[in-house]
Amino acid sequence: MTAVYSEDTIRTLDWKEHIRKRPGMYIGKLGDGSSLDDGIYLLIKEVLDNSVDEYMMGFGKTIEVEINEKMVTIRDYGRGVPLGKLVDVASKMNTGAKYDSRVFKKSVGLNGVGIKAVNALSSAFVIESFRDSKCRLAEFARGELLSDQELSASDEKNGTRVVFTPDNEIFGKFRFIPEYLERIFRNNVYLNTGLTILYNGQRFYSKNGLLDLLEENMSSPGLYPIIHLKGPDIEVAITHGNQYGEEYYSFVNGQNTSQGGTHLVAFKEALVKVIRDFYKKDFEASDIRASVTSAISVKIEEPVFESQTKTKLGSRDIGPQGPSVRNFIMEFLRTNLDNYLHKHPETAEILLNKIIESEKERKAISGIKKIARERAKKANLHNKKLRDCRSHWNTNDDRRLETTIFITEGDSASGSITKSRDVNTQAVFSLKGKPLNTYGLTKKIVYENEEFNLLQSALNIEDGIEELRYNNVVIATDADVDGMHIRLLLITFFLQFFPDLIKNGHLYILQTPLFRVRNKTKTFYCYSEAEKETAKKKVGNNPEITRFKGLGEISPDEFRHFIGKDMRLEPVQLKKEDMIGEMLAFYMGKNSPERQEFIIENLRVDEDVVEIGSM
Repeated sequence: MTAVYSEDTIRTLDWKEHIRKRPGMYIGKLGDGSSLDDGIYLLIKEVLDNSVDEYMMGFGKTIEVEINEKMVTIRDYGRGVPLGKLVDVASKMNTGAKYDSRVFKKSVGLNGVGIKAVNALSSAFVIESFRDSKCRLAEFARGELLSDQELSASDEKNGTRVVFTPDNEIFGKFRFIPEYLERIFRNNVYLNTGLTILYNGQRFYSKNGLLDLLEENMSSPGLYPIIHLKGPDIEVAITHGNQYGEEYYSFVNGQNTSQGGTHLVAFKEALVKVIRDFYKKDFEASDIRASVTSAISVKIEEPVFESQTKTKLGSRDIGPQGPSVRNFIMEFLRTNLDNYLHKHPETAEILLNKIIESEKERKAISGIKKIARERAKKANLHNKKLRDCRSHWNTNDDRRLETTIFITEGDSASGSITKSRDVNTQAVFSLKGKPLNTYGLTKKIVYENEEFNLLQSALNIEDGIEELRYNNVVIATDADVDGMHIRLLLITFFLQFFPDLIKNGHLYILQTPLFRVRNKTKTFYCYSEAEKETAKKKVGNNPEITRFKGLGEISPDEFRHFIGKDMRLEPVQLKKEDMIGEMLAFYMGKNSPERQEFIIENLRVDEDVVEIGSM
């Protein structure tokens, strides 16, 4: 029977209902905190952006952040929200001072939405403003105003305090990963030199801006000292290393534009043109940018982003009366980078040698690459190694942040996942046997080895991760010794040739249950011994306990629980202290007495589960 379409079917949602019903429109994907682009981090960034905008306008040098379990408190020492508008700012859409460019000239939050989204998606939300020895406090629950206190006297410094707890009804069993939080805070102080952020007592501060950012994120020293250039509304840092691929960190008005945009496109174009002009040689763009690590930050008036999550800049111009973004960046590099290379001939010589070396390597593998591309194209047409999905990360699809590819071992595991997956957002790539140990090998192996060539093609990362087809690259192997070994071999491959895939938070390990505990009425899936013991108590006498030996043993109907909304992903992360070269040499190089001694000292056998240290 066809539903009746009449006046009664037309509904008008109020602001909080709309946000809660369609949270993806405001904060991207929800997630459980495993990924840096999960919604709970965007809630923090939305509040933090307001405090940073105060600092950018010259008010408040310190921001205090406390995160206790799931409750977040952010206190700034800016001007404080005007007391008479406190409730409106937190609960009326399209309300804020940032529409007035005289007050907030180059801010991030221009849509008057961010703080309202935080309010609506929090089970508890309190905003308090201190201004001119007076204060006012408003308290909400899921966007509903609970109390609006009268003005009162206060001896606290001017500023705003926001306290919120993300709503479990929206985000489920989420967690904050400290490394992701620290990255957010570090980026803010790199982009706002002189700003101090105190996070649970830990101090984040930067004196040298993007120079500090590159030094913090590079796993080994560059080939030459970092070129650090600053001008009105623009700052760049550039160096080259020995890694494969290109690494870029781009920002607009303090916002990390992880998807780049018009400013990053202009920067890459300008970098190539200035270097060609300096050396008076028509180098290939890929040879100039090979192994580059760069950061760019620009400040523009009324930026236009391609979504509310503000990860990609769409603006064409610096401001209403300003030049285009392209011309602004081109002119800055043409003057400043050219001058730097003339003043530092030793750096210019190292850079030239690097470009020539990249050119030789490209030519040496060009024939292999052509054959490999044809092979990959043919393989994609005629075999079933890749079961693709409909949405992709390198498009403007509404579900692009959810796009996931599972890299599996063997046909049985890939078959279970394929039958269980969401065909709109989840793809499956099936490995044949154990991958090659790529430690110490050159990039030729990526094209010569069929498995790695097809994997690279499936991910679409030959020319860098900007055209990556899936936001989440998930290694899905058994939790046994062989599965652990395959994980290490794949992680080695990505570290060797595509480290930015890991650095940008795209690589994960799928956690699958070790046990199923059930009786006739209840079923629990357990990921550890501790969870199994808890489940046994809940089930009661004589529970049926199944130990899953491999992914292929789990039926498609059960697998839906593990790759759906409750999917557990463990991010593969790199920290500054992780020296990639040394780490790979120790774990993946030739056997050494040191590694054998490490394994003996750290081996622990727990039933039929083997753990090696913290690997």
